Amino acid sequence: MEMEAELSRIIINEMSDQQVIVIKERDGDRSFPIVIGIVEIFAIDRRLKGIKPARPMTHDLLASVIENLGARIEKIVISDLRHHVFYARIHLSLNGRAVEIDSRPSDAIALCAASNAPIFVADHVFEQASQ
Repeated sequence: MEMEAELSRIIINEMSDQQVIVIKERDGDRSFPIVIGIVEIFAIDRRLKGIKPARPMTHDLLASVIENLGARIEKIVISDLRHHVFYARIHLSLNGRAVEIDSRPSDAIALCAASNAPIFVADHVFEQASQ
């Protein structure tokens, strides 16, 4: 089972390579942090603030490729947590067919931030990560 979630906090520490985003259950109290890289945190932050770079960055390029191929990001799902590593799936629709793509959660969330696609988390991930 999947629960709808949201990006509730972005913690940027420019003195470190490891940044933190906090994912919170939309209709509940559970939340958990995910450590991501500085490039990804700036991509997410920039997208949320509506700042467009002069030239497309990697996440902008990927979003453009998806759009220009006629696909649409339906949702992202943080689907698993194994050995302290989070896994995500990007769910696309393309010509009436569902396509799932393996992704790091940070990349999926960076894509999601621009497309306003919803974030979901597998229930077992909330259970494991919020312990």
